[in-house]
Amino acid sequence: MSEPARTSSTRPLALVTGASRGIGAAVARALAPRYDLLLGGRDTDALAELAAELPGARPWPADLTDPAALATVTAGIDRLDVLVHCAGVGLLGTVAETDADTWRRQFDVNVVAVAELTRLLLPALRAARGDVVLINSGAGITARPGWASYAASKFALRAFADALRAEEAGNGVRVTSVHPGRVATEMQRGVVAQEGGEYDPDRYLRPESVAGAVLLAVTAPDDAVLTEVVLRPTGR
Repeated sequence: MSEPARTSSTRPLALVTGASRGIGAAVARALAPRYDLLLGGRDTDALAELAAELPGARPWPADLTDPAALATVTAGIDRLDVLVHCAGVGLLGTVAETDADTWRRQFDVNVVAVAELTRLLLPALRAARGDVVLINSGAGITARPGWASYAASKFALRAFADALRAEEAGNGVRVTSVHPGRVATEMQRGVVAQEGGEYDPDRYLRPESVAGAVLLAVTAPDDAVLTEVVLRPTGR
């Protein structure tokens, strides 16, 4: 049986996936002053290092694409105030270049894993009248050449968020999609390499800026929900 996620702390509880680096780590740091944290990811060393930095945080290692494993690690969570989906992959290629395995991998991580983890945690989110925040992308609004499978997964993620919001409004669960432009992360470095470009982090949003949007969403007044937040680099 999995260890219960709640402790004797009276602080609310947040689960952040993809917390080992990038946007996920920045979100964890932004939430840490207000929430106890479960730090989701597969890099156990990075999760342990971040947990040591943040009081009230502990690693929550999980393979999000393994439904049986997810059922096990979520079993002890009976109340959850915030769920932030930061984990994802960005595999580029034209329609002509992208094979079925790439389409499946992209959707498995970016959509199916998100849907399954959310489904398993819905009772805990309903108990807390909690917030679900999905880190989407500008590609979830506009599809560009060479981004077909990635953009399709992010369009699907946006549709999932819209349906979840409508279904769970009566249960007090708020759902927010965050659509950042390009963010200075290792994933972005890989994307730029796939494009054949030169990575310059100063051209992109900081992960902390995206984390600020997440904090804004989960601390909104009870009578409001930020359905979508769109962020773009200023180019300064």
